Amino acid sequence: MNLAFAPLAPTIVPVTTGEGFPVRRVFCIGRNYAAHAREMGSDPDREPPFFFTKWAEVVVPSGTEISYPPETSSYHYEAELVVAIGKAGRNIAPERAHDHIFGYACGLDMTRRDLQNDAKGKGRPWDIGKNVEQSAPIGLIRPAAQCPAMDTGAITLTRNGEAKQTGDLGEMIWPVADVIAYISRFYELRPGDLIYTGTPEGVGPVTPGDTLRVHIDGLDDLTITIGAPK
Repeated sequence: MNLAFAPLAPTIVPVTTGEGFPVRRVFCIGRNYAAHAREMGSDPDREPPFFFTKWAEVVVPSGTEISYPPETSSYHYEAELVVAIGKAGRNIAPERAHDHIFGYACGLDMTRRDLQNDAKGKGRPWDIGKNVEQSAPIGLIRPAAQCPAMDTGAITLTRNGEAKQTGDLGEMIWPVADVIAYISRFYELRPGDLIYTGTPEGVGPVTPGDTLRVHIDGLDDLTITIGAPK
């Protein structure tokens, strides 16, 4: 069968070993740090984990200048640990979750906060606020064999050199193993899937010209700049 048009080229994330990691799907965990949940007006002690998704094509590498998106005046950064899946599995037990991890990276879940909040208020899905072009920057993926367990360690974000987010991976309400186990109850995780594991408190807006840097102990920093609207 002839194709009506050429398919979109896969999104490839560089790995520290020189390989490329082809992205399949992107899962994002919401409100996984108690302090951030509170700053968003939620009660983290009563809420089970939940997640939303982004298209693979919105993933961009470190060093990218991302355009300020349309229809928003409140575009926010959210620094996150990203888990790259390298082995398929469904109904994965937490104690076996690390067997399915290919590696880890620094990430950003960029968010049109005003559109997200409007959707929340109307009881609608968050897609318009979250699933935005260039909204999932990611740093180099470091293979799990080259990393510590990533259950603890500093996670920070600076905007133009000024610290804005400071936390520790140990503050996650649902650690990496539990997140993998939970998502795998609803979907079969497959190689190429990325999981953005949530953000600590201190999220805030950006303006064109800003530079963001995400640091997580044991990983390569992620840096992006905010460009003008297209």
